[in-house]
Amino acid sequence: MGALRTPRQKWIEEGLRALSKGGVDAVRVEVLAKALGVTKGGFYGYFADREQLLTEMLDTWERESVDNVLSRIEQEGGDALDKVRLAGQLTFSSDRVLPIDLAIRDWARRDQDVAERLSRVDNRRMQLLREAISSFCADPDEVEARCLLAFCLAIGRHFLAAEHPDRTRDQVVARAADLILSSRPAAGGPGARRA
Repeated sequence: MGALRTPRQKWIEEGLRALSKGGVDAVRVEVLAKALGVTKGGFYGYFADREQLLTEMLDTWERESVDNVLSRIEQEGGDALDKVRLAGQLTFSSDRVLPIDLAIRDWARRDQDVAERLSRVDNRRMQLLREAISSFCADPDEVEARCLLAFCLAIGRHFLAAEHPDRTRDQVVARAADLILSSRPAAGGPGARRA
């Protein structure tokens, strides 16, 4: 009876784990094999080279961060805003997807192919935002501005080190999201009703 091979998906998962912890340079066949407790020979039974593994890692990330998210929000139902909020939770609050997403953003700064893939994923995410915000806002310029703000909030909050006096980061993010996704103008802001 032959030895059981390490399944292909385990190599991809270990690659994604290494990517999320140490960036693309941490994704090395020898390191992955050691983490899996196997020899690197099994790797070449599935992948021609490291580049093929990296491509399949990107495929997995795209499927999980967009395709699976879109499928899940359709199953859950709700209005357009419910769907966009759930998509944000599944993508940018996830212990699984978020660290991979952030690592891919860093990788895309140095690799044009990855940058193009990231652009495709972000464009699909932005379209979901456009559809949701367009459900209550008719001004296309405002829709696009709100989409940009929402996306910057979702990503940028993970890089900001500022403190919020008497508030937690989660409280401030929730209030910011409410402002961006609200059909009502902020109190005292432009368009607010004057007494």
